Amino acid sequence: MTPSTTTDSTASSDHFNRSLGLLDSTLIVSGSMIGSGIFIVSASMARNLGSPGWLMLLWIMTGILTVAAALSYGELAGMMPRAGGQYVYIQRAYNKLLGFVYGWTVFTVIQTGTIAAVAVAFTKFSAVFVPALNPENTWFAIGPVTFSLGKFYAIGSIVLLTWLNSRGVQSGKMIQNVFTSAKLIALFGLILLGIGFGLSSGSLSANFQDMWLATKTVADPVTNAVTRTPLVGSALLLAFGVSMIGSLFSADAWNNVTFIAGEIKNPRKNIPLSLFFGTLLVTTIYALANIAYLAVLPLKGVPDAATVVGRGMQFAEFDRIGTAAASMVFGDVAVGIMAVLIMISTFGCNNGLILSGARLYYAMATDGLFLKSASKLNKNSVPGAALWLQCIWASLLCLSGKYGDLLDYCTFASLVFYIVTIGGLFRLRAKEPTAERPYRAFGYPFVPALYMIAGIGICLILLIDPQTRFNTGMGLVIAGIGVPVYFWTKRSQE
Repeated sequence: MTPSTTTDSTASSDHFNRSLGLLDSTLIVSGSMIGSGIFIVSASMARNLGSPGWLMLLWIMTGILTVAAALSYGELAGMMPRAGGQYVYIQRAYNKLLGFVYGWTVFTVIQTGTIAAVAVAFTKFSAVFVPALNPENTWFAIGPVTFSLGKFYAIGSIVLLTWLNSRGVQSGKMIQNVFTSAKLIALFGLILLGIGFGLSSGSLSANFQDMWLATKTVADPVTNAVTRTPLVGSALLLAFGVSMIGSLFSADAWNNVTFIAGEIKNPRKNIPLSLFFGTLLVTTIYALANIAYLAVLPLKGVPDAATVVGRGMQFAEFDRIGTAAASMVFGDVAVGIMAVLIMISTFGCNNGLILSGARLYYAMATDGLFLKSASKLNKNSVPGAALWLQCIWASLLCLSGKYGDLLDYCTFASLVFYIVTIGGLFRLRAKEPTAERPYRAFGYPFVPALYMIAGIGICLILLIDPQTRFNTGMGLVIAGIGVPVYFWTKRSQE
């Protein structure tokens, strides 16, 4: 599986260096998961559900499903401790075609689109200190593509992290450990302060009156008049499922640690453990963060209120609910505090995404299903060409401004691949009953089945709901394009 070597001073290495321990792997899991979503998405969820009880239940269920998926992936990771992770699992459980379609979707949108989106989030919060980075400050446009300092700043952050990771896994590891540790400490500090403030002010108890009364809140874009529609039965189920997309994908990217199995010490043990500890840690933080939001802000509000309290969680300015909550504790300096925290969070998140994604393309290339250059490790024992190919495509998405649309399209496809991969666990138990399994999925078959049933239910809701039906279809189209590309790739090799 390893590429050939050369003998000059820029020689390629012929193997990965296993230098990442359990703590490093756990920080990659948690650091890749925590970006900017937890500071933003609860605002739209509050509008969709209008109920603190349903909001908290949604985050708790998200945590349960994420940990359940991580526990299921642990068995696959123990069986196949190779670079490429989920791509390798799908290929072995099913076939090369389905593995390629997954890898194709990851490269074209899921990984690179997320990298672009996180880089733009990093830029938006940097603009708090450097207003010239604001997206509206454009230089010029060529057709639908606009050019601005902000876009090149975002691209610059991707290039910088790619270069640092091309210097070896130790470089990427150091960045990940420092930035993830910093944001975890800061988040716990904000949570403790927020909950303490709420308990002393009585805001938390006030929010939980009529905690299960669900309403959909819509503000007229012209008059700001607010309409609240009670949600019961199927309407509540649809609202719950659609809202869960925000929480599920705020907790996404936990699977990235499986891509770097070739660089983890004792991967059969450490990958399953890091998946469990990392997802459990982030699940706990997300639940506590939402309790902190409810402790300092009323859930309901109106968009044209003059105060942070009047706007509530539902209409926090620009949906920046983290900043609104922090302002209740720190006052006017909260904007700067939260901007720094989110800059740290997004920079560390992108480091984990950039570090991990290239290993998947490396695995595809060694199978002859990606550009041949991506199958080589550089002198620092990392897939340098794969890193730079990922950088180029993510930068183009960043420049185009279409990464957000693409991410919306592939939200459904990404969830489908999680279900497919966990389904592979059942297939491999049947196909290879005597295969070595250093770790067996906790609660099998019930825990994996729980995730699959819930995931299929969410997919059906997305297919039914008129607001998400188009994006769902486009996600399937993008993934489906991978089928003819696969056969073209195979034919070109003959």
